[in-house]
Amino acid sequence: MKSSKVKKTIAEINEKIRQGKAVVVTAEEMIDIVERHGDVEAARRVDVVTTGTFGPMCSSGAFLNFGHTSPRIKAHKVWLNDVAAYGGVAAVDCYLGATEVAEGDPLNSVFPGEFNYGGGHVIEDLVTGNVIRLRLEGYGTDCYPSRKQEKNVLLHDLRDALLFNPRNCYQNYNCAVNMSDKTIYTYMGVLRPRMANANYSTSGQLSPLFNDPYYRTIGIGTRIFLGGAQGYVAWHGTQHAPNTPRGPNGVPTGGAGTLAVIGDLKQMSSEWLKGASFLGYGVSLYVGIGIPIPVLDEDMARCTAVKDADIRTQIYDYSMDYPGGGDIKSLGEVTYRELRSGRIVLNGKEVSTASMSSYYRARQIAETLKTWIERKEFLLGEPQALLPSVSQEHTGAHRKR
Repeated sequence: MKSSKVKKTIAEINEKIRQGKAVVVTAEEMIDIVERHGDVEAARRVDVVTTGTFGPMCSSGAFLNFGHTSPRIKAHKVWLNDVAAYGGVAAVDCYLGATEVAEGDPLNSVFPGEFNYGGGHVIEDLVTGNVIRLRLEGYGTDCYPSRKQEKNVLLHDLRDALLFNPRNCYQNYNCAVNMSDKTIYTYMGVLRPRMANANYSTSGQLSPLFNDPYYRTIGIGTRIFLGGAQGYVAWHGTQHAPNTPRGPNGVPTGGAGTLAVIGDLKQMSSEWLKGASFLGYGVSLYVGIGIPIPVLDEDMARCTAVKDADIRTQIYDYSMDYPGGGDIKSLGEVTYRELRSGRIVLNGKEVSTASMSSYYRARQIAETLKTWIERKEFLLGEPQALLPSVSQEHTGAHRKR
């Protein structure tokens, strides 16, 4: 790799933010800047590029501490609005998962199930300020004698409430179709028979990890927009797979990196945390995430100018291949420009497309983050350790320029 003509540090960029001199643009705006001025000049001019994504992120949830009761209870079982939370953490701590369904839900016994309420909806209700019915059961001990407690709570009544999501912000994801002769109901939405529609779920050129494909600036301690407040990257996410095949621009052509993120739920907004119901599948949580990418050199300038036309993903059959597990055969590759056009061509057939995520909301997040930085309300978090990246044997031509 050639030596950089432009070199900056996060500390230097933060000082410019403090002085109100930092140049901040969104990932959409950076595309035009690099096209007009080139990557070297763009790196000189721009200090931070903001990104955003807003979509269903199932591996999400919240650690809640509801405080000691009188008499005290060791909460062996916990429910919030009849949604079970995991109580095996401590006496009055629990973890509420976004995909847990309300007790008594008929599930798919009447197919397709509606899944009207679950953990994601409880989280949305909490940040909205709605009253939540908390039920606790214990088995009784000398120090925690109570066996049952029940009360109404609001978010501000909880001792602590931390959003902690083990796997968010997927770096690329599948495009889903249905090649069978019947309608199927999946986490990628309703897929009509004989490839009548194709669903995808990424904000493309605005998505955070597309703008830093090798995670050069993202790691433990990176400060982010999370659910409408400031949060942090806590670790690489579960199923983090940086060695996924990549295109010539270094962008993965399938699911790759993921993030584990954390933040104070009490500071968040229901505008950016939305419970979701998927017909015939279950419940989830829509999460808004934005990451500021520091433009350290011309390589980062080029990465942050990635376009939908240069980002490709795989098309998979969710009727047979995907549920069967094992190696899944790709039906073909498609760019995000094609997906966002509303039509793709697959096996000679024109197929309508729809996104599970919102590009409009992703754009709002990138703009909000830009405003926070320009107002000196948000400094970049210096990562204490970067995410696991591509191993040496997988870099190959992707790192060459």
